[in-house]
Amino acid sequence: MESLVDPIETMPTARSPAGRWIDRSLAWITEVPAAAIVVAEIFILGGGAFARYALHEPLTWTDELASILFLWLAMLGACIALRRTAHMHLTTFVKGLAPDRRAWIDALGMCLVVAFLVMLSPPAWEHWQEEMAVTTPVLGISEGWRAGAVCAGAILMLVTAVARLVDTASWKQIAVTGGAVAIGGAALWMLSPVLANLGNLNLVIFFLLMLVGCIVIGVPIAFAFGLATMCYLSFSTTTPMSIMPNRMQEGMSHLILLAVPLFVFLGSLIEMTGLARAMINFLVSLIGHVRGGLQYVLLGAMYIVSGISGAKAADMAAVAPALFPEMKKRGSKDGDLIGLLSASGAMSETIPPSIVLITVGSVTGVSITSLFIGGLMPAVVGLVLMAGVVWWQTRLEDMTGVTRATRREIGKLLLVSLPALALPVIIRTAVVEGVATATEVSTIGIFYTLIAGIFIYRQFDWRRLYPMLLDTASLSGAILLIVGCATAMAWALTQSGFAQDLVKIMTAVPGGKMGFLLVSALAFVVLGSLLEGIPAIVLFGPLLFPIAKLVGVNEVHYAMVVIFAMGLGLFAPPFGVGFYAACAIGRVSPDVAMPRVWPHMAALFLALLL
Repeated sequence: MESLVDPIETMPTARSPAGRWIDRSLAWITEVPAAAIVVAEIFILGGGAFARYALHEPLTWTDELASILFLWLAMLGACIALRRTAHMHLTTFVKGLAPDRRAWIDALGMCLVVAFLVMLSPPAWEHWQEEMAVTTPVLGISEGWRAGAVCAGAILMLVTAVARLVDTASWKQIAVTGGAVAIGGAALWMLSPVLANLGNLNLVIFFLLMLVGCIVIGVPIAFAFGLATMCYLSFSTTTPMSIMPNRMQEGMSHLILLAVPLFVFLGSLIEMTGLARAMINFLVSLIGHVRGGLQYVLLGAMYIVSGISGAKAADMAAVAPALFPEMKKRGSKDGDLIGLLSASGAMSETIPPSIVLITVGSVTGVSITSLFIGGLMPAVVGLVLMAGVVWWQTRLEDMTGVTRATRREIGKLLLVSLPALALPVIIRTAVVEGVATATEVSTIGIFYTLIAGIFIYRQFDWRRLYPMLLDTASLSGAILLIVGCATAMAWALTQSGFAQDLVKIMTAVPGGKMGFLLVSALAFVVLGSLLEGIPAIVLFGPLLFPIAKLVGVNEVHYAMVVIFAMGLGLFAPPFGVGFYAACAIGRVSPDVAMPRVWPHMAALFLALLL
């Protein structure tokens, strides 16, 4: 899963003029509309909040229009992510292969992506045709405008996947791997009468063997979920295939998920406008002169910045480069720095407005406001325990030559940082006081950051705006396609009776409420390391949260345990991709960092138990 490392990679150079023309055409068809939709969403939701709260004249159509545009943003963003190789995928098992063998595996993976999109496109077209006759309740326009996004996205992704396959694999690799996939599909089709009588054994075949096999060879997680679900529905059930795009659309249509691209864009803005730097400089002036001071600053900065951007890669990229050089000068070991950065990323998963919190609320129905309020204290527990590890590791730090900032300097930096420090307060206050929804509040943050960057910090590079919009669309599309495919997969699992079996197993766990919490925590540590946070939450959240309520666990409490456990798995080596993201951002080899990360992970595990 490369999403946390640097989610934006460029499309490999096309080998032929025709390939370059296709590449440029796909870029224009997907990137310009996606960037325009991000801007439109900001103004639609921001305008809606302003009209309701300031003018006391709510605009009834804003949410409906925003949700339709959002589905188009999700599908266009997924196309951009596929073109840029930015979809989340596991590379742990293939990164060490020889280049020629890796090329064959990559060709097979892309053929499987093509197979899924070939299977999805006809049902998506059928679903679009069915929805054309239905009208939306407020705008009174055809629901085909919404359903058309899934259809158009499937076709555009299919073209993109074929173009990538042709540009990155030899004709021999395409013929052999494509033939193998076709033969496998034909075999499943011929065996479908047998599979239909196997009952829940099909869950092992499709959702264990096929799904895990796809993920292990590096197939992007969204497409692995989608392919396993499509094959299960096609070859072992009589369910109409149009249910797949229907479930995908349902999963990606929650308006609360619109906070994902808006907070991703906000995270890019605070880095570009200098707000993050102003906060860090003030914290350094306060405690930078004490032993371990910069480590404490890193923890504090991650706590504050996480509350603004909601994206872990953006958080780490904003904080680490500003602090690591000076920390190394003071004698800090590379491995310790990466351990601290990884652990702080895991610790801050519960800090609002975390994208994971928003996802939990959207798929489980738990109040987003309750999650935002409840997420602050678990992170404080983790922060305090990690501060203890920092104290132990830096108790002998050489402070020669480190000068203490004067009160005048601190006061000056405080004045400079006040507009930046006010941002997380504004965001949380607006949500808690009901000024704006969790989705709308991101637009308040964006407008505030724009004003602060242009007029206060005078640091705003207009040339970076369009690439930032594209990065936002790409990362959002990668996340939201997972949500859509995982929603379809969770529906299939529920229809199979798996959900009822899971209820029986989990309610029979010894130890009652505490036993259930411990088993859930351990399960999500593993799931977080293998699937990454959002896929694990979308897939298992709707199944496990009702069980938690059944055994007497408060939903917000359970959400915090699950998210904290998942964050621990996400940032723990050897499988956690967050750990490799921290290594990439800190420019430290994973081999150097891995032996030094465990004290911080132990502190987080203790925080999880608490």
